[in-house]
Amino acid sequence: MRIFLILLVIIFQAASTVNASQRILSKIENIDLNLKDHEVAITFLGLSSGEATLIQGPNDGNVLVNIGRKESESELKKCLSLYDVKEISTLILTNDEQELSYNQINQLILKYKVREIITTPNIASLLTKNLEPVHQIPIVVWGEGSKKEILPELRAEVQFLGSKQNEGLDFTLEFFKHRIFMMSSFSVRAEQILLKRNLGDVNVFKLPVFPKEVSISEKLIEYFNPQISILFDDEEDHPDPELLHDLHDIWSEVYFTKKFGAVTIKFTDSNYEVITIPVETDE
Repeated sequence: MRIFLILLVIIFQAASTVNASQRILSKIENIDLNLKDHEVAITFLGLSSGEATLIQGPNDGNVLVNIGRKESESELKKCLSLYDVKEISTLILTNDEQELSYNQINQLILKYKVREIITTPNIASLLTKNLEPVHQIPIVVWGEGSKKEILPELRAEVQFLGSKQNEGLDFTLEFFKHRIFMMSSFSVRAEQILLKRNLGDVNVFKLPVFPKEVSISEKLIEYFNPQISILFDDEEDHPDPELLHDLHDIWSEVYFTKKFGAVTIKFTDSNYEVITIPVETDE
């Protein structure tokens, strides 16, 4: 069934206290976020492997940030179908440590008529060699300080670009008074640079996918002071219990995509609301 605005309003009202018993358990064919002018939605997709984030604006504007790992390729397709994505204007790839599937990228370009790819210099070089000639769309390289309006009134700015281990493309999204930080890096060098950026009081913080032995510092978390934190990890198997302690200490609401499923945050010019919708995986 199609979920219309009346159902979304109900979900919005319960969003901040959602738990397992409050989730939508019926099968959902399509989600209509009913985005109007001066609204945008960012959905952190509940993939079983890797991460992907869908950014949507009015008039069917769609931007996809990362594509998950190869094992979750079919899950990504289901998620995009669930959110009624027909075309993707921009694909943003933040790092190459998730073993990019060039076949998957070629398929995404064809199926969703991707118009451009934004990424790091290293990934851009790899894409130039591996994309099918028929899919040679513009590949834009971002550097520190790069700025771009990726959807109406939604502006991206690169805060850090690394080329070493555990480093990638970290950028903020600004929409009216809201600020979202999409972080992929977790090296000491990245933290030192980010602590010098104007990144205090972030509304939404998308954390990197950490290996088990690595995390980020309490100092950085306190500096960002996010109202909402998004983790593409399992709550039970999270690599660093201290990280959760640090986030709870600053009263950040923590959402695990593998627990809640798709986590959608719908922004207006003055407010935002959170929706969580379980998504079937291949597990």
